[in-house]
Amino acid sequence: MTTNHPWQAGTATGIGSYPGTDPAEALRIVLGELPDLPHLPELPARGPGADLIGRTAGLLIDMPVHVEPSGWRFSDRPGRDTLRSRDHLARDLDVLEELAAAHDEPFKIQVCGPWTLAATIELRHGDRALKDPGAVRDLAASLAEGAAAHVADVRRRLPAARIVLQLDEPALPAALAGTVPTASGFSRLRAIEEPVAEHVLRTVIETACADGAAYPVVHCCARDVPFALLRGAGARAISVDMSRIARRDDDAVGETIDAGTGLLLGAVPATDTALPSLRATAEPVRELWRRLGFPAARLAEQAVLTPACGMAGASPRYVRAALARCRDAAKMLFEAAA
Repeated sequence: MTTNHPWQAGTATGIGSYPGTDPAEALRIVLGELPDLPHLPELPARGPGADLIGRTAGLLIDMPVHVEPSGWRFSDRPGRDTLRSRDHLARDLDVLEELAAAHDEPFKIQVCGPWTLAATIELRHGDRALKDPGAVRDLAASLAEGAAAHVADVRRRLPAARIVLQLDEPALPAALAGTVPTASGFSRLRAIEEPVAEHVLRTVIETACADGAAYPVVHCCARDVPFALLRGAGARAISVDMSRIARRDDDAVGETIDAGTGLLLGAVPATDTALPSLRATAEPVRELWRRLGFPAARLAEQAVLTPACGMAGASPRYVRAALARCRDAAKMLFEAAA
């Protein structure tokens, strides 16, 4: 059974993106509301290069990108779009070091996973990289090396923290199902076989998290999360949107809990709404655990509460309220199990 999760019982965290354009302001909110497991906020409102794909593309080794009207595309040489991506991240890391250099709890960073990159970035002639197995292998190797360097940079800036590396894979279920559209949108790309998907993801996790450099989490906010595949690829925890987990997933979720794999459970809406009560927020988490037959004491140790997904579309006021609700609900679950 997987053990040694980096968080303490009754912990909450965020997913990744936030509204606004000021990295210092966003990080202060995260550090204040999520002190036990803060993370590096992503601010896509700053434009291309601050979004999920462009931000991670800036980490790629020897695979520059640029923006086309259709989205991100590989280039022959680094241009202003690649440089902009790197500049955004460099500024964020400088702010991180300034505000959190002494942080001695776990700290989470996020990068896009190889299958979502491959399903999104276009090759030079316009097809998505997902169409070309050789391009996928090259992309995964480049991402693995770039993510490892990113982890090392964050560890240098936060020497007392344990780094948690989240790989965002919202497009993985579509890649497995063969529902990713071609660049034209008129057809679908072939389905990826599960052993291939697992191997590619494992390549990135093993390189980026080698020798305990980081604790690997895979985030998938889509339906049909491939729990067994993610565990096989080396994910020590899996992050999901609870509203997208159906009863048919019970066996897969139960096997994940039984294996000791951590769960980051998206229990709070990620966009502005009237928040349910504290008890109503915690109850679906408690009910899932009860339905699957696991002791309540393991819930607070094995699970972390989060918003349902990234919060770039939320108002700053709602972000604070939602993060506080995640934190308070996680504490309630811990106190109830004590």
